[in-house]
Amino acid sequence: MPQLATQPEVESFLDRNVNWSRHGGLLTSEFTAPSFLAAIDFVNAVAVIAEELDHHPDINIRLNKVTFALSTHSAGGITTLDFELATAIDVAAGKLLEG
Repeated sequence: MPQLATQPEVESFLDRNVNWSRHGGLLTSEFTAPSFLAAIDFVNAVAVIAEELDHHPDINIRLNKVTFALSTHSAGGITTLDFELATAIDVAAGKLLEG
């Protein structure tokens, strides 16, 4: 099981990844797609990444807004797996949402 990230590790990640924030034991970020269908395509792309990493986010879809909440449930909070998935989500957003 991965170890919980330390407060300095979380703060360092958040300093480098300003679109993510911490809410208790979660890393969260909201993305805006140009349409509902684009939001669904984005979620599907993230689902493939999550399966590859065997680490799955909580996802909330509201029309064209997609919110991800990441936590390593087995560890009871944020771990390096969450940093890795958040980074991969950002890459997917850059490819799919920003052209």
